[in-house]
Amino acid sequence: MTEARAIRATAVTGPRSAAGDLLRRLVRDKPLGAAGAAICLVFLLCGIFAGLLAPRGVNEVDLTHRLQPPSLEFPLGTDALGRDLLSRILHGARLSVIVGFSGAAIATALSLAIGLLTGYLGGTVDLVLQRLVDAWMAFPGLVLLIVVISVVGPGMPQIIVVLGLLYGIAGSRIVRGAVVSVREHLYVHAARSSGAGTPWILRRHIVPNVMPLVIVLFTTRVGAVILSEAGLSFLGLGIPPPAPTWGGMLSGSGRAYMPMGPWLALAPGLCLTLVVYAINVFGDALRDLLDPRMRGIR
Repeated sequence: MTEARAIRATAVTGPRSAAGDLLRRLVRDKPLGAAGAAICLVFLLCGIFAGLLAPRGVNEVDLTHRLQPPSLEFPLGTDALGRDLLSRILHGARLSVIVGFSGAAIATALSLAIGLLTGYLGGTVDLVLQRLVDAWMAFPGLVLLIVVISVVGPGMPQIIVVLGLLYGIAGSRIVRGAVVSVREHLYVHAARSSGAGTPWILRRHIVPNVMPLVIVLFTTRVGAVILSEAGLSFLGLGIPPPAPTWGGMLSGSGRAYMPMGPWLALAPGLCLTLVVYAINVFGDALRDLLDPRMRGIR
């Protein structure tokens, strides 16, 4: 009975203690990564509660307050139509959260599927699929995005799917390398010799061992997708106005009035830079903490 209680207690508190240990190691060993995680959390909360945090409407036009510099009434100033930049940036964070996490989820799932298939099976399947991946990666990413978005048209669902495909196919090479390395371990050969099927081996041995890499890949893809969406919006191929995307604020009328109001470029540009940098730093810290080869390195 005592051993059974101990096993149940370990099963219940195991994931919690593992998450707590990871958080303690993040704060202790990777303070810059912890700061990035805090910024990411603030960014996520701002996107979720943008409707409550925004002091004014996202498209509330007031020409009497056009091009107002930052002040107590307008902490980040106003644009050429008198719209509050703080409110628009908060709602832009919501769009960035949706696009970033959805696109990164599609990209990570696609990378995992292709990487598992090609890395474990090998042979002709690996040869054919990896040559297709090479052909896909031969095209410049921005040019490919512009061509595809020009064909399917701008919009949030189209951008999410296209960015997910772009980064998912390219990221499959990273997952494939990890799968090939895990496939050669003795416990995988032992499971195969004992008659275990491919789905069982993938679920019990391959996927758990490549999951730390997949988590890091997801975090880095979030920043990349947000930055790519901002670039498309800057070129006029992103989410159509009046949606307040950060990239869209840097183009159009915002770019025309930037000499008169530098805050039109500083506010969304600094937010975009800070968020992408924080996500990348947090992803690098997670990679170092979850990589078994670096657990003894400070």
